Amino acid sequence: MTRWVASSGDGFRRGRLSGAGLLRARLRFALGLGCVLGLVKAALVWAQPVAPRIGYVHPAGGQIGTTVEVTVGGRGLARVDRVLWDRPGVEAEVLEYHRPMSPARFNELRDELRQLAERRRAWMNARRSGGLESGAPHAWTNADEERWQQSVNEILANPPNRNATPALAERVRLRVRIAETVVPGEMELRLAGPAGVSNPFRFFVGVCPEQSEPAAEMPNPELERFLARLGRLPETGRDASGPVPVELPVVLNGQILPGTTDRYIFRARRGQRLVAALQARALIPYLADAVPGWFQAVLVLRDVQGRELVACDDFRFEPDPVLFCEIPEDGLYTLEVRDALYRGREDFVYRLTVGEIPWVTDVFPLGGRVGEPLTLDLSGWNLPVERLTIPTEGLDPGLQRIRLKAGSVDLGSVWLALDTLPEAGESEPNDGPAGACRLDLPCVVNGRIEKPGDEDVYRFAGRAGQVVVLEVLARRLGSPLDARLECGRGSDEVLASADDVPDPSCGWLTHQADPWLQLTIPEDGEYWVRLTDTQGKGGSAYGYRLRLSQARPGFAVYWTPSALAVRPGGTVTGMVHVVRRDGFDGPVTLSLREGPPGATLVPARVPAGTNQVPVQLRVPGGTRRGTWRVVLEARAELAGSVGVQTVHPAEEWMQAFFYRHLLPASELWLTVNGGPLGVRPRQGAAVRR
Repeated sequence: MTRWVASSGDGFRRGRLSGAGLLRARLRFALGLGCVLGLVKAALVWAQPVAPRIGYVHPAGGQIGTTVEVTVGGRGLARVDRVLWDRPGVEAEVLEYHRPMSPARFNELRDELRQLAERRRAWMNARRSGGLESGAPHAWTNADEERWQQSVNEILANPPNRNATPALAERVRLRVRIAETVVPGEMELRLAGPAGVSNPFRFFVGVCPEQSEPAAEMPNPELERFLARLGRLPETGRDASGPVPVELPVVLNGQILPGTTDRYIFRARRGQRLVAALQARALIPYLADAVPGWFQAVLVLRDVQGRELVACDDFRFEPDPVLFCEIPEDGLYTLEVRDALYRGREDFVYRLTVGEIPWVTDVFPLGGRVGEPLTLDLSGWNLPVERLTIPTEGLDPGLQRIRLKAGSVDLGSVWLALDTLPEAGESEPNDGPAGACRLDLPCVVNGRIEKPGDEDVYRFAGRAGQVVVLEVLARRLGSPLDARLECGRGSDEVLASADDVPDPSCGWLTHQADPWLQLTIPEDGEYWVRLTDTQGKGGSAYGYRLRLSQARPGFAVYWTPSALAVRPGGTVTGMVHVVRRDGFDGPVTLSLREGPPGATLVPARVPAGTNQVPVQLRVPGGTRRGTWRVVLEARAELAGSVGVQTVHPAEEWMQAFFYRHLLPASELWLTVNGGPLGVRPRQGAAVRR
């Protein structure tokens, strides 16, 4: 084969390459082409603006009908120009942006100030000695004074801070207006700008008056030394001289820095049933670079003599503490907030609700049948009612976060499970196979492990070859029950058992304590199911829902991340997560229900047996720039019928450097920005560098 090959001169000579030489030439060409394509891809990625990323929000909420200033910390916030909410009734405007100056710029200004200071000192000395007139060439002028003040103001406006976490260093300040008509509860806040839409962050609205401390910043010794040279004290905006006086009821918004404790002092009456409920992990579920992976808050209540009355660092299995105390005497009391390990940072944010407020600790039953009124028995503190009936019409089967309200009194929200199967109740005593409650399948049983060491046993008739699924819903619904299931026959023959079975769709739980098992009945006869608490605990709060039915294959699909950015004609990759239920193992097909016209998904199919697949979203070259709301749909064959599910947007949160958790979001956003891929400037056109 004839090829042009390099000669020792300036040109080329014609010659022949051997097989080995040709192979080497092709390899060199392929490697060179790969390098060029890699550089082009890297340049395109580098040219793509960095989307905003939120690291914390403070205060992380506000009172209905008020206007509040909010600080949002993160990275990539320089061009943020609007705020997105997942519910109507809240508006926000961006007031200002701050980013710590670089150490190089700080050193430059500091050197300039040092030179100016020496010049001013020399000028003042010369003036005092009478050796220099005001009009002399080296006189201290108004321009010098103005430059001095400008440099000082530049440093004070955005001082460098080597202790600041880079992912939290940038800040925007928002003015948030909360309408009177907003329903109390959780909302999602996002920042948006030309580069894209941020990750979602939780923002709570409530009915109590609120009080917030100024936004915290990490200790900055370098700035303190600089201020000392200027003869100034650091302006933290915080009064560390003593506890902050408050009036109850109130929501207190704060941040914990390393080694610090926040203290609040209030007056209370004898017999007052005080509740202090702190939200920290409820605001930021996981921290990627901290162990155990969240802000582990501690609450301590002290009397006027400083004696500890109550202390807590959790509520059952939830890390966020809730403190209950019946006030012993009229007087002043102090409530302390700190981290259990005395850690702290800007994202150690909390909301602390304090007062004689209604607080639901548990409900029973933990769910009901779709379409039928559900009557709940309520337990807790300061509740206006002990029983409440809620409608379930229009709600879908599955786990639902339901807000409870007794007249005009908001009681907060609880997790409930709704199903289409018939409901059954537990009847005591049923502590062994001999006294087991008889059930007709399929059904859902509402029961309790009422005391430590209790066990609930149920009996059903099985047919040979019948496939039966047993599933407990307890921990996912807020019950402290750590359930264990056994299924058997006779007096003590155990055929199958289950303990903790993870549910990836419930990423907020770090201990997945609900069991699930599937059993093929070996022969006709009577079978029993035993449910216990693995830790031997029990009580009125240890409720559960036990499903006994044939297998109901199903699935749920999640897309991460919940915000994407792409150029016209480009592609962006997301991750599709399939949660399979009751043995479903088939393929899942994806499609775009809402989004840019002509956009496609590649691949549009999750193979059988696969739970996680990267999928590219491609948009045409003529796609309009801007922000698009995207809705995806998933379909699969389920026992002869087609199951259709809306794909849930989600975020993958990292805990303690290692663990990853899937947390749902309300919406999926796509930002189309920049110029179309592959477009070259016309000949002679100016290129802005």
